[in-house]
Amino acid sequence: MRSENAAPLTRSAAFLYMDAMALRPPSQPFSRFESFTGASALERELAGEKAAALGRLARAMEQALMAYGQAAAGERETRLRAAAEAVWEFFVQREVLGFTDQKPVIAHYRIPPEVLARLGER
Repeated sequence: MRSENAAPLTRSAAFLYMDAMALRPPSQPFSRFESFTGASALERELAGEKAAALGRLARAMEQALMAYGQAAAGERETRLRAAAEAVWEFFVQREVLGFTDQKPVIAHYRIPPEVLARLGER
């Protein structure tokens, strides 16, 4: 406690001299944060795995499309089938994650129409 004869406090000194009762913990300490449970940890892990799978499939698709674009006449059909399979797998993984519009992907990766025509063939 301060004595009544003490000099008035400056603004910064007044902040340091707060009554202990004025500093109380929030009534809902975790209201702004997700409570971390085993289930939420598993969900985060699954989301990470889904994203990693999408990244792997994107790289495989890019390589297959590049190989198709650079293929010689004799191996073009085989590379076309491989590219269509890679694009189809990538599209399926995107749909699993909730991305159903494939038009941006087709435009970004410049997927040829002949590859799109073969999607889902086995």
